Amino acid sequence: MRRKKHTLLWNIAFVLVIIGIGFFIYKASLRINYSWNWRAVPSYLVYKAEDEIDAPAPGIVEGYKDGELILKTEKNKILHIKVEHPILKKGAVVNEGDELGYNTHYKAGPLLVGLYMTIKVSLVSIVMALIIGLFTGLMRISENPLFKNLSTVYIELVRGTPLLVQIFIVYFFIGTLFSMTRFIAGAFALAVFEGAYIAEIIRAGIQSIPRGQTEAALALGMNYFQIMRYIIIPQAFKRVLPALAGQFISLIKDSSLLSIISLTELTKAGREVVASTFSPFEVWFTVAALYFIVTYSLSLFDRYLERRLAGDE
Repeated sequence: MRRKKHTLLWNIAFVLVIIGIGFFIYKASLRINYSWNWRAVPSYLVYKAEDEIDAPAPGIVEGYKDGELILKTEKNKILHIKVEHPILKKGAVVNEGDELGYNTHYKAGPLLVGLYMTIKVSLVSIVMALIIGLFTGLMRISENPLFKNLSTVYIELVRGTPLLVQIFIVYFFIGTLFSMTRFIAGAFALAVFEGAYIAEIIRAGIQSIPRGQTEAALALGMNYFQIMRYIIIPQAFKRVLPALAGQFISLIKDSSLLSIISLTELTKAGREVVASTFSPFEVWFTVAALYFIVTYSLSLFDRYLERRLAGDE
C-alpha cells in the first residue's frame, strides 16, 4: 500500500512537471513579438482543391439536376456533365472551353506529401541498410582476412566521415556515374551510412551468443550457414532489436539531410511552406510533431516485437 502511494506521488509530480513546462512555453510564446496563425496549419496537411470543369462543346445550358449540368449542344445532343458547383444559369450560351463550374476534392498538402516521401525513402533505406549491415557484420567476424579487412575499412571510413559529405559524394559522383535519381541516391547514401552502424550492432549481437552453441551445432554436423541461420542470428536478433530500432529512428531523422539534394521530403517541404507563408514557428513545430509521430510509432512497434519475441522463448 505504501509503495502504491509512493508511486502515485511521483506520477503526480510528473504531471505537474509537464504542466509547468507547458506553462513556461506558453508564457515564452507571449513574450515573442510574433503573430501566431495556427488556423492555417491544417491546410498545409490537407486542403480542398478545386478542379475547373470546361464545356466539351458549344451549346446551351438546359438546367442542373442531381449534381449534373445538362448541356444541349448545337447538334441537339444532350450531355450530362458532373459539376458540383455550377457558375452558369439555365439558358446560358457557352462555347467550347468555357468554364461551367468546378468540383472540389481533398488533396494532400505539402507537409503531408513531404511526410510520405520521408517514410518512403526511410523504408527503402532501412531494407538496404539491413542487408548491408548483415553481410558486413558477418564479414567483420569472418576468419578470412580479405572479408574482415574490407568490412573494417568500410565501417571505419563511413563512421569517420559526416553523413552530409557522404550524401554529396553519392549524389554528385556515384549518382552521376550510374545515372541515379535523387530518390535512389538519397536512399543509397542513407543505407550505406546506417549500414556501417548496423554491422557493428549485428557483430556485437552475434559475438554475445556463447560459443558453446556453435561448437554443439558443429558436433551435430551443421555447416556455417545453417548455424548462423537457425541458431545464432535468431538469438542475436532478439538481443540487438532495441539497438536496431534506435538506429532506424536515427535514420528517419537523418533523412532530413536529403533536402540538400533537393529531394522534397518533410524538411524541404517545411522550408518551402515557410518561404511562401512566412510562418516559421507554426510550420517547424508541425514538422517536428510529424517526425515525432513517425519515430514514436516505430518505437511502439519495437516494444511490441520485444514482448512478442520474449513470449516465444
